[in-house]
Amino acid sequence: MGWKSKTIRPFAKIISAKIKRDAAQAVNDQHRIFRTLLSKARQTSFGHDHGFKQIQSHADFAKNVPIATYEELQAYIGRVLNGEPNVLWPGRPLYLAKTSGTTSGVKYIPITKASLPNHMNTARNALLSFAFRKKRLSIFDGKLIFMSGSPELSNKSGMKVGRLSGIVNHEIPKWALSNQIPTYDTNCIEDWEAKLDAMAEESIGSDLRLISGIPPWVQMFYEVLLKKTGKDSIKELFPNFEIFAYGGVNYSPYKESLKNLAGFEVPSFETYPASEGFIAFQDESNEDGLLLNSNSGIFFEFIPVSEIHADNPIRLTLEDVELHKDYVVILNNNAGLWGYNIGDTIQFVSKAPYRLVVSGRVKHYTSAFGEHVIAKEVESAFAQAAASHKVQVNEFTVAPQVNPVTNNLPYHEWFIEFEQEPQDLKKFALDIDQHLRKQNIYYDDLIKGNILQPLIIRKLKKSSFQEYMKSIGKLGGQNKVPRLSNDRKIAKQLNQYIVVDEVEV
Repeated sequence: MGWKSKTIRPFAKIISAKIKRDAAQAVNDQHRIFRTLLSKARQTSFGHDHGFKQIQSHADFAKNVPIATYEELQAYIGRVLNGEPNVLWPGRPLYLAKTSGTTSGVKYIPITKASLPNHMNTARNALLSFAFRKKRLSIFDGKLIFMSGSPELSNKSGMKVGRLSGIVNHEIPKWALSNQIPTYDTNCIEDWEAKLDAMAEESIGSDLRLISGIPPWVQMFYEVLLKKTGKDSIKELFPNFEIFAYGGVNYSPYKESLKNLAGFEVPSFETYPASEGFIAFQDESNEDGLLLNSNSGIFFEFIPVSEIHADNPIRLTLEDVELHKDYVVILNNNAGLWGYNIGDTIQFVSKAPYRLVVSGRVKHYTSAFGEHVIAKEVESAFAQAAASHKVQVNEFTVAPQVNPVTNNLPYHEWFIEFEQEPQDLKKFALDIDQHLRKQNIYYDDLIKGNILQPLIIRKLKKSSFQEYMKSIGKLGGQNKVPRLSNDRKIAKQLNQYIVVDEVEV
């Protein structure tokens, strides 16, 4: 064990114990944060407009503060962007995290001095605690790769603007900078393929011990490394590689492929960060779900998915949630987001402590026929079928086909880029369909009632999804391919990559 890991160990032990204490008092911490947020923001424009001084309870808050998307908060955010202070939170933000919007184009999410620890300290504490519990603090004696967007920042009314992952690069503590790959110049490369190539050149020959990134882009990085070196596995290149940290997408579709490329099953560590706030992280490797980040400046509300479009939806606090039900996550935080719908759906899998799994996106679903299939169901059905057929994929997505060219019934169309194909593609498609029918009774009823025919697989050529993401300017970084669509926009783009005729169940 080197000097860094020895120095870090006592601090990591303290952090690990604190995470356990926070988990045990999550409800009390949420009540305290609720009161603190209201008190701090009473004199802001938003606080004045929504009667923060008169709010005495969560019921009062729910009456005064509506659920809002970015577009619905834009009148206030626009004033923040113009440099006006005390709009959503006292003072002005330190940073504006630039991210993509679905209807508003680019979104600018405020990050304040008060909210910055939510991003930085949570990431640090979660990693230290995981490494401490797994007895892998030696990662800090070697090199660490954090795949991120460019750290180059622009300026808007005196506030620094950039991708969250790029902003984070400016807040990394000095003691960790010497461990980091890539260099600042390489990190600034905008072209993702060129950036991966430069990252590979910098990492070859190093004592790499941790890689953090979104699974499909890490897979691409592995492939670049192996092609450059002629090695058979990442383990040959980096014998001390110990931890793979990821977030943003479900790991299971990529697990076997990444394992084969690495040459072993790398201990993995999952996080749930967003530009709006760091929501949850893996606290135990042998437990399902991610621990809710309940003591970090965010007051959470949860709306049952069935209520999200109601005029006055039910808004639950943490103590009122139930297990295995889909909720839309609502944030109220010390960056000045109020009643903010981030668009994610989650399910709690434990209440002692509060652990959750991400079940999908409010806008990423397939329900062209009333079935409302969500990402969790699709990914679970795929994972079960893939395990029994020993299938590996690079990526996949699902879209409805409402008007087939033939006179056949409509269907769900699965676009899959295989790394290792099943021996019987037809049987594989049938198994996915059966698993999905078991999870979603509405989909099952539509199949039984001959409203839908079983799913159809479109096999895509290698690198199809990379080419697609490149064509829309979203290759690499924190960008992800949606698992599900409720229209044909992505499907139309992917049709050009189909290499075989449809495989019908």
